[in-house]
Amino acid sequence: MTTTQPIDDHTRQLLVDLAGRYETAAFLEGDPSWWMHQCTGDADREAVAFVAQALSYGSRPQFMKKIGLLFDLCGGAMHRWVLEGAYAQVLRPGDSSPFYRLYSNGAMNAFLGAYRQLLAEHGSLGAYVARHGDGTAMRALALTTSWFSAHGDGRVVPGGTVSACKRLCMFLRWMARDGSPVDLGLWSGFVDRRSLIMPLDTHVLTEAARLGLCHGRTASMGAALRLTATVAGVFPDDPLRADFALFGYGVQREKQVGL
Repeated sequence: MTTTQPIDDHTRQLLVDLAGRYETAAFLEGDPSWWMHQCTGDADREAVAFVAQALSYGSRPQFMKKIGLLFDLCGGAMHRWVLEGAYAQVLRPGDSSPFYRLYSNGAMNAFLGAYRQLLAEHGSLGAYVARHGDGTAMRALALTTSWFSAHGDGRVVPGGTVSACKRLCMFLRWMARDGSPVDLGLWSGFVDRRSLIMPLDTHVLTEAARLGLCHGRTASMGAALRLTATVAGVFPDDPLRADFALFGYGVQREKQVGL
């Protein structure tokens, strides 16, 4: 059983208020989730979202630029662009020149190559998860990480679920939460949003700790599960609504200290 932290009434109400204030269409501006709203059709929206999450770390202006580059190259038709192998014209196998931070052009080719094979065999990542999943986010994470690890991507997708898998947890939020102006809900029929796991990095961990929602300094899967269990005490039917609240709390603090 996952241990939870007690939440006082003031913090509980603050989380509810912040979630309501920040889960709006305005949240999309400057966020990687913006890209999946710039195309039409479920297949392309899912594919754009999956590629966008892979690059969503480091400097936000820089990774938004790289996602935009790939979006422009595929013309918004990411599913077909990957399935047809068109990415290989610009992201060549074995090319060690940098694409973004830790990822070379060759690493991106391997990532998209593994994704291409999944699309060819299963139609979409969602279809693969629906076919082999059990309705939980943890199973969806395990299926995704094991596929990419077994099919030649040793760098872009985590090799397992020991780490917090922050970007994949964010992607699952986009896919499984419905009725949101931000999240798409394309997988809401086969991944229960109550099973979603907080996308956890050191920044989120710091903000959560300031609110007394967690202890510890390591952004591991265990820490993500504990934080998720704690915020589920406020949002039992939709724990990742707290993701917007923690984002909003961070924005408020930056304004207060003049960052």
